[in-house]
Amino acid sequence: MRTVLIIDDNPAVGEALSLALSLNEIRPLVALTPDEGLALLQREAVDVVIQDMNFTADTTSGEEGVALFRAIRERHPDLPVILLTAWTHLETAVELVKAGAADYLAKPWDDNKLLATVENLLELSESTREVSRSRRERRQRREQLQRKYELDGLVFASEAMARTLDLACQIARSDVPVLITGPNGTGKERIAAIVHANSAVKRGPFVAVNCGALPGELIEAELFGAEAGAYTGANKAREGRFELADGGTLFLDEIGNLPLPGQMKLLRVLETGQFERLGSGKTRQAKVRVLSATNADLKAMIQAGTFREDLYYRLNVIEVNLPPLSERNDDILPLAEFFLDDRAELGDAAREAMLGYQWPGNVRELKNAIERAALLAGDQPITPELLNLPQHAATATATRNLDEPSREAVESALHKADGVVSRAAQNLGLSRQALYRRMERYGLATTA
Repeated sequence: MRTVLIIDDNPAVGEALSLALSLNEIRPLVALTPDEGLALLQREAVDVVIQDMNFTADTTSGEEGVALFRAIRERHPDLPVILLTAWTHLETAVELVKAGAADYLAKPWDDNKLLATVENLLELSESTREVSRSRRERRQRREQLQRKYELDGLVFASEAMARTLDLACQIARSDVPVLITGPNGTGKERIAAIVHANSAVKRGPFVAVNCGALPGELIEAELFGAEAGAYTGANKAREGRFELADGGTLFLDEIGNLPLPGQMKLLRVLETGQFERLGSGKTRQAKVRVLSATNADLKAMIQAGTFREDLYYRLNVIEVNLPPLSERNDDILPLAEFFLDDRAELGDAAREAMLGYQWPGNVRELKNAIERAALLAGDQPITPELLNLPQHAATATATRNLDEPSREAVESALHKADGVVSRAAQNLGLSRQALYRRMERYGLATTA
């Protein structure tokens, strides 16, 4: 049950606050001294503290309240604290709010304002616990994956990436073909290398070929090899990638660029393990685990007649989809720090710019932006200008702002909800966390 601890030397204050809280299904605990309050915090799970500023008769300095607040903050740094103060101690209360107190209320207090403040802090405390729990679970899952599989030092923090890696590593020990899909620059070859590192053929070679980087007439020779004189410039026989990958893994990137004759030969290799070098009638054998990747819509290519349907189903026994960086927001800053490698410091504005940017070039673009900024930053923190993203980031921000509630809309919603953030958020169609962020942006107090 939601619990609030009241620390006040006046029993009447404790009784009045306890009654108001109880009527709103909030469990009150009362302590008459700072020591008693700190002891209760050790024994009980408390969500919010309401504390007085003076506890000794004829004392009005507020020093006792300051000492209690600091003791609570030292032992429970994330626990919200509301200060009860006389107007004569307003400056002291304001200083403590700057030091981390959640809010202050003057005696005699307004019940509606106090309850709205407590409700908002209880919601915020719940959200904070949920965020902490989610982060803890993601960290535990990441550590579990790292213990269980060989992840080749891959940097990630998002749940989307954890799911992708979990699937890739689960299927790694089978020998079925795997199709890795996702936009350019997301790291498809890294996923292929991780599949190989966790496979039954991990001691064999890992051979990668980019089908999109070779002229169409050379792709077959690249994959299957060629005899001397098979094409202009072929002065001697050469092994193809299938022969080089024998006993290991062959990764075919940009598989959609493979021409139809090459597709037919690839299909035969997948079905029989047999192939011929270009310009040779000798059948050769290779045992290869084939992984392929594409950012193309292979189904649309099948409809257009540029990709064989039977090859598609051979390659796509299992599909591993690698989401774009824009859907892996939690990965952006860890990747940036990894690429930065302590060469410079990321300023707060740069962090905000990176989190607000859509990264159409994905991880590759992020790495290039960090490399550029690190070279130009010198001894100064990296700014958005050094990342060379401001124009794109401003465009993305402008697009998002079309659906942003204005300050007036937020104030109106809070007023209609009597300051209770959860109700205001529901009326605005936002989550509580999203509304808290907008309130902070607009400089609105949680008791607005």
